[in-house]
Amino acid sequence: MRRKTFDALLTSAGLVLAIVMVAAGALLLWAHTFVDNQVHDQLAAQQIYFPKAGSDSLNDPAIKPYLTQYAGQQLVNGAQAEAYANHYIAVHIQSIGGGKTYAQLSAESIASPNDAKLAGEVQTVFRGETLRGMLLNAYAFWKMGQIAFVAAIAAFAAAGLLLILSVFGYAHLRRVPADAEVMPKLAGPTPATA
Repeated sequence: MRRKTFDALLTSAGLVLAIVMVAAGALLLWAHTFVDNQVHDQLAAQQIYFPKAGSDSLNDPAIKPYLTQYAGQQLVNGAQAEAYANHYIAVHIQSIGGGKTYAQLSAESIASPNDAKLAGEVQTVFRGETLRGMLLNAYAFWKMGQIAFVAAIAAFAAAGLLLILSVFGYAHLRRVPADAEVMPKLAGPTPATA
């Protein structure tokens, strides 16, 4: 195969791949923006606020290290949702149910149908676990959006590198002799001219 043809094919393939990477980066960036906006809008609509700085709610050692940074803020992103779900709601659910899960408390409540206090705890734990699950879903989608953003940056960087290599490839293509072979020893002897 002629060296010029081989170089042209590789350079063109690099250019096409750069275009594909730009398209992938654009789609990943769109995905990040869409997910980030959806999570923000859905969480903001719930009007959930972290306890204010200095409040008794933040004094619990199981809560303070995780929520102090968000004190008084409205919950509007995935990182906040994860902190609130795992280090505020979960701590309160543990204290309400004495460390028992909703399923365990529900089974006890079914076994003791006349225990109104236990029935109330079951309802409170159920509501807490439901909100916690919704917040953790928001966190998961937010995290996927963050991953899409990193992937978009990587795709744009790869596209830039491929574009630069393609430009160098086309510049090199002009300097390759027309009769040069990719692997001259495998090309065989050239026919004698008479």
